[in-house]
Amino acid sequence: MRGSAASMAVLRPRSAAECVRLYRRSPDCVPLAGGTDFMVAWNMGGENGRTLLDLSRIREWTRLRATPGALQIGALASHTRIQRHPVARARLPLLVQACATIGGVQIQNRGTLGGNIANASPAGDSFPALAVYEAVVHAASDTGPRAIRFLDVFAGVKRTTLRPGELIAAVEVPFPTPRPSRQMFRKVGTRAAQAISKIVAAGMLWLRRDGTVAELRFALGSMAPTVRRLRAAEAFVRDRRLTPRVVDGACERLAEDVAPIDDVRSTREYRLTVARNLLAAFLGGP
Repeated sequence: MRGSAASMAVLRPRSAAECVRLYRRSPDCVPLAGGTDFMVAWNMGGENGRTLLDLSRIREWTRLRATPGALQIGALASHTRIQRHPVARARLPLLVQACATIGGVQIQNRGTLGGNIANASPAGDSFPALAVYEAVVHAASDTGPRAIRFLDVFAGVKRTTLRPGELIAAVEVPFPTPRPSRQMFRKVGTRAAQAISKIVAAGMLWLRRDGTVAELRFALGSMAPTVRRLRAAEAFVRDRRLTPRVVDGACERLAEDVAPIDDVRSTREYRLTVARNLLAAFLGGP
């Protein structure tokens, strides 16, 4: 049975303060940002009878604001706005590239960064970039704000660690300092556009003047129930030169942090092989 407008109530707060009050009073309502995932479920009849909390009037959650050390991105900022923001383009290119892979132009115009995070899909395209930037999610509730490290916001497939009554208000994305020696974003899917990721990856690498690794950050999506940093590989290459033997050793440690499954989009072995190839190409690059 398809959804109908008559089957649900809609709450439309005009401010963040009103929004969190309404959410506390109606904890079973569905927060609605861009609605790009919700509308699919509703059209299939899966959300009939639900009360919606329409976030579209909360202007303070749509803003992008640059500070000396980070870009503060309102939860309701669309993927298109992030792509077009001059500071994001100059200082956070991996996030800009990730936002450009989320669906088609229509989805990017409607979909929001906060909604992407709250949806908590294992294949969220923005997640590896946010993981290597070590973003912070700022939650709001009527009991006050709370800051959550990005990797700590996920509890599993489609589950977050947001507390009852909390909503994502903003995402703080620090600028990498100093600028990385190398950085990359890569999405692997069945098609070049509008495909759910088989693997999505982001990496940043800092090299010292003597060629040794000062720091590696590498994250993978669609490889585990939640996005994962490759902690074992990161630790292995630290303070080493990236010889072929060291690169091979890092790739061997990839499976310590991710354990992909076979599913309708790909196989476990394919995901592991491609992920190792992506890591090897990144570490062995110019």
